[in-house]
Amino acid sequence: MVIVDDVITDVLILGCGIAGCTAALELAKSGVSISVVTAADDIIESATKLAQGGIIYRCESDPALLEEDVMKAGDGISNRRAVHILATEGPKAVEDILIKELNVPFDKKDGRLHLTKEAAHSCRRITHVHDYTGLAIEEAFMDAIRNYPNVHIYTGHTLIDILTKSHHFAQKTDDDSCVGAYILDRKNDTVKTFLAKKTIIATGGIGQIFMRTVNPPLSRGDGIYAAYRAGARLKNLEYVQFHPTSLYHPDVSDFLISEAVRGEGGKLKTKNGETFMEKYHEKGCLAPRDVVSRAIFQQLLESGDDYVLLDVASYLPSEKIKEYFSSIYQKCLKYGINITKQPIPVAPSAHYLCGGIEVDEHGRTNIGNLYAIGEASCTGVHGANRLASTSLLECLVWGRRAASDIKNMLADSGYPSPGNVLSWKYTHKIETVDPALIQQDWFTIKSIMWNYVGIIRTRKRLERAVADLEYLQKRIDEFYRDAKICDELIGLRSGVGTALFIARAALNNPISKGCHFMEKRENGI
Repeated sequence: MVIVDDVITDVLILGCGIAGCTAALELAKSGVSISVVTAADDIIESATKLAQGGIIYRCESDPALLEEDVMKAGDGISNRRAVHILATEGPKAVEDILIKELNVPFDKKDGRLHLTKEAAHSCRRITHVHDYTGLAIEEAFMDAIRNYPNVHIYTGHTLIDILTKSHHFAQKTDDDSCVGAYILDRKNDTVKTFLAKKTIIATGGIGQIFMRTVNPPLSRGDGIYAAYRAGARLKNLEYVQFHPTSLYHPDVSDFLISEAVRGEGGKLKTKNGETFMEKYHEKGCLAPRDVVSRAIFQQLLESGDDYVLLDVASYLPSEKIKEYFSSIYQKCLKYGINITKQPIPVAPSAHYLCGGIEVDEHGRTNIGNLYAIGEASCTGVHGANRLASTSLLECLVWGRRAASDIKNMLADSGYPSPGNVLSWKYTHKIETVDPALIQQDWFTIKSIMWNYVGIIRTRKRLERAVADLEYLQKRIDEFYRDAKICDELIGLRSGVGTALFIARAALNNPISKGCHFMEKRENGI
């Protein structure tokens, strides 16, 4: 293991999805030096790339109606101020950045943007690029960012720790402000010290700590856990949203079937072809995601089946299906399912963390010089349950806001002196990490979270989860200290730590709200 020279930059951005890219693009225009770091080997790889349905734009009754839709979906605990910011600034951000500046090729009909509707929305306000909106947005951002010589992109670089003056300065101080991060360069097997005036965490979510998820492989809580270790406050971690409809197939476990399929008329049915959502909610298949996920979960419990069916073939002409849902059509066809002729087998999967690192309306954490945006953060917008297609919009709005705040404050910020920051200390007894140990620990984490901290929770299950995860975390921390550092070990430490946070948060909140559902069983447990 080699310690390399420091990387000095004005702004360090950890993550390359729409949140990180928005901040990078907005900051790049001011000429400051920016380092964008991602653990992925391909800069395009992120949760943004997998977003299908679209991004909220506007309808005639917005922003007031959008505010109410977000508040209702969030089960009343969303931060009203944050929701107002999203509803009022969101459409302009979409227009200024995505439409005018990046020329994202949103679908049009009769010369106007085609707007679709998703669950819990009161009107058609979702603009999209067929059913691969996130990929189109991510590619457009990358094309733009690459034109700025002051933006430096580091792929295959994994966050180890957030650096603060109080923990990492050679001379002791009570100042806990952030000065950058230790980063593992996997390709060169080196640890780099990135020193920055401002640092932004945009590392995404936590879906990989569950057995079934539609999140990418690196959604394991790296940024959240690192922020916590640095002293950042976390909030609303019990609110984990499960997407009702991911493709159920033995050869694929991470493919989401967009909510827009139901928005355009698709119906959920049992294997016998009977609709069932009307039994659970007045809006049927367009009920909020948490309701739909629990309804499907309940149906599966009662029937003993592994999946339900999502039928769009009976409700839309085949040509429209191929036009609106081209990537879903192609993906399902690859696995022998022709969605223009037969229903899609689906089941719920872990999808989105509504909580995260607590931030203010500019993305600032309680740690000086440290920001968090995107799914890793908690602005309060989502409350107890995220409204469909708000995630990309929140990333866009808070990415822009964080960048604006940083630009206003950067001139008054100085670089930390490299000599003041402690070098990465590395000693290990174990040179090579046994992959079997990593895999088994991950299997245990995923099983605990899926069975005990999943769609329907009980106090007894959560108590078991916390006890099991505490024991496992102790073992993994010992392993981490003794073994040579690697991405797999960093991810495992982040995964078990974040899982334990979520389980504890759920156990400490006995009130069912949104996607945190506590089932009362016999004897009150």
